[in-house]
Amino acid sequence: MEPNDHRPGSPVRSGIPEHGRIPKYYAVKARIADLVEELGEGGLLPTERDLAERYEVARETVRQALRELLLEGRLRRSGRGTVVAGPKLEQPLSLASYTEGVRRQGRRPGRNLIGLEQFPCPPELAPGIGAEPGEPVWHLERVLLADDERVGLESTYIRVARVPRLDSDFQPDSSFYGYLHERLGIAFGDADEKLETVLATPREALLIGTPPALPMLLIHRFSRDRDGRPLERVRSLYRGDRFSFTTHLKAQ
Repeated sequence: MEPNDHRPGSPVRSGIPEHGRIPKYYAVKARIADLVEELGEGGLLPTERDLAERYEVARETVRQALRELLLEGRLRRSGRGTVVAGPKLEQPLSLASYTEGVRRQGRRPGRNLIGLEQFPCPPELAPGIGAEPGEPVWHLERVLLADDERVGLESTYIRVARVPRLDSDFQPDSSFYGYLHERLGIAFGDADEKLETVLATPREALLIGTPPALPMLLIHRFSRDRDGRPLERVRSLYRGDRFSFTTHLKAQ
């Protein structure tokens, strides 16, 4: 890696501080990153011991470099080894569904149902979905899949009055937005979203199949229909090592 790296998207000067002193693990990380490029997607990385001998450093130094590359999504665990990961999924920040976003990239979307239940709407949830406190609301929770890989967790809240037959007419592994539009004639108008970085709870990490320390991208969405009426609240948790988000901005 060149000391002055100005390739688009790369850190300036390869992340080297102006004083020129970099941690040993970071120098090893840069060399492993070059190896990752050579191996290509699915390539099997040498063991920690082999890498430590190759770069003449302690195994803990290699371990720290690998941890960062795993968190960045450059590598993934496979059985007892470590392999080069494929590109991150790019999900648009738009009213398009998760299904549409994954299919655009040639991947197969899917969902595993965790639970579908009714409960009385608490006062703090009511305004966001246009409900009265205490009226029945649905909570739909599903694990998000891409080519059978668990990549996220989605919770949807919506009034039972808007989708009274959700438990009998809806296929949990299909697109909820498709169901609303095609079966019920409900069209989305606009939405407010907030994106933040969080750590998964132990339960969420278990459902998604990730370590609790893996950073997650959390999106809160409040959607309205074309008449401007509140429709749903969605809490979507995406693996930080497998997702990036895109949007198009216009001058006002």
